[in-house]
Amino acid sequence: MSQAITLARPYARAAFEVARASGALGEWALALTFAAEVAKDARVVQLVNDPRVLPEQLVALHLPQGTDGKSPFAVFLAELADNGRLSLLPEIAALYETYKREAESQLLVKVTSAMALDTAQTEQLKASLKRRFKREIELETRIDASLLAGVVIDTGSEVIDGSARGRLERLASALTH
Repeated sequence: MSQAITLARPYARAAFEVARASGALGEWALALTFAAEVAKDARVVQLVNDPRVLPEQLVALHLPQGTDGKSPFAVFLAELADNGRLSLLPEIAALYETYKREAESQLLVKVTSAMALDTAQTEQLKASLKRRFKREIELETRIDASLLAGVVIDTGSEVIDGSARGRLERLASALTH
């Protein structure tokens, strides 16, 4: 996995730079998401490894419907196909999304809670995180009843564990040491 990320990084950066220069960050994000989903399909994986399938055919398969075969995105896919890197599309799409969020001063925060958060709690959490990180916040929520109560907030670079389970684990650790 780490090797795939390492290989994908320059392609993701190149895609981001081309998209930013043309003012098409959102369009490229959608196209990369589509192409990444196609690349994950087991049937497509078999085709990518089949020497009888031409790179042009693979590019056409990964292009979103209605996308011109001579568009910058198609040229990008052709470069990936020529270098045998279409299988990296899921990693490229994820890295691209990270670059896009940074450029737009957005932060994806994964929130795991013991119970579903209502709208007021979600908005209050977003406002607090926006003040703390000085960026627009996009929440990705998940429920994990094993937390007992509270939330775990993961910003990618920082984890804030405000769950009852986390507090109990810290207490148990303190008592045993």
